[in-house]
Amino acid sequence: MENSLMNANPSLRDYDFDVKQHNTDKYIETAQNVRLYVRDYGKGKPVILIHGWPLSNEMWEYQIEFLVQNNYRVIAYDRRGFGKSSQPWDGYDFDTLTDDLSEIIEQLELKEATLVGFSMGGGEVVRYFSRHHGKSITKAALISSIIPFLLKTEDNPDGRPVEKSENTAASIKEDRIGFLDNFGKIFFGVNIINKPVSNPLLEYYRNLCSAASPRATLQCAASLNTTDFRDELNTIKVPTLIIHGDDDKVVSMDLTSKKAADAIADNNFIVYEGAPHGLFYTEREKLNEDLLQFLNS
Repeated sequence: MENSLMNANPSLRDYDFDVKQHNTDKYIETAQNVRLYVRDYGKGKPVILIHGWPLSNEMWEYQIEFLVQNNYRVIAYDRRGFGKSSQPWDGYDFDTLTDDLSEIIEQLELKEATLVGFSMGGGEVVRYFSRHHGKSITKAALISSIIPFLLKTEDNPDGRPVEKSENTAASIKEDRIGFLDNFGKIFFGVNIINKPVSNPLLEYYRNLCSAASPRATLQCAASLNTTDFRDELNTIKVPTLIIHGDDDKVVSMDLTSKKAADAIADNNFIVYEGAPHGLFYTEREKLNEDLLQFLNS
C-alpha cells in the first residue's frame, strides 16, 4: 500500500510519513477555553488550508476532496470566532491567530507541511514565518491574499482609505446578514450579466458567514484591513505559489499579490484572467490543478 502510494505520487518518495489514514474531525485546544474545529483527512504530506473572512473551513470543500484523492493529508480548520470553533471575545489580532495555527501544527505533529492561505488566511501564513520561523513548513501558497498591506497611508498611497473600512464596520453593525448577502455577490463576481454561482450556493455561503460571531467578524475585518506585513515578506524562505484573479473587486491584485510577488524571493505568480475574489469555487478546477502541480514539484 505504501509503495503503491509513493509510486503514484513521486513527491512522497523518501518522505517518512505516518501511513495511517486520517479521517477525522476533532477539536484542538489552542489556548485556555479556546477550542478550534479541525478536519484532518487523507495521508501523505500535510497541506494546511486556512480560510478567508468571514467564511469557515467549508469553503475548501472542492479542494479537500481533490487533494485527498491525490494522496495528500489535508488539515482544514475554523479560525477562532468562525464556523464551529470557540467564539472568545478577544484574540483576533494576527499574532494570536497565528499562535492558534502554531498549536495545531504542534499538536498534530505536522512536518514538511504546506500552508495555503486564502484572502485573510494569507496573513496567518506570512505571520507564521515571521513569528514562528516557518517551523515544519516547506512550501506556502497565497490565494486571493490580502498580503502585504491594504490600508492607505503616506507610504502606501494606493491602499484603501480608512473611511472604506469604517463604512464596512458600520454596515456590519447595522445589518450584518444584509451586508453578507451583498458582499457575497461582489465576492463571486455576480452581476446582471455574469452569474458564476447559483442562488442556492450564494445562500449557502452567506449562511457559512452568518455562523461567525459578530465580534469576530468586526475584529478580524479590522485586523485584515490595518495589519502591515511588508517587512515580514523577507522571512518567507520557501517556495511560494501566489494566485490572484485580475477581476477581484474585494482585494485588488495590484495592491496585494503583485507586490507580494515582487518581495518574496522564490515564488510563482499566476494571474487568473477575469476571475473574482472567490476563485476557490469559480475557478476550482484550475486552482486544484495549479495547487497539485505546485505540491508535486
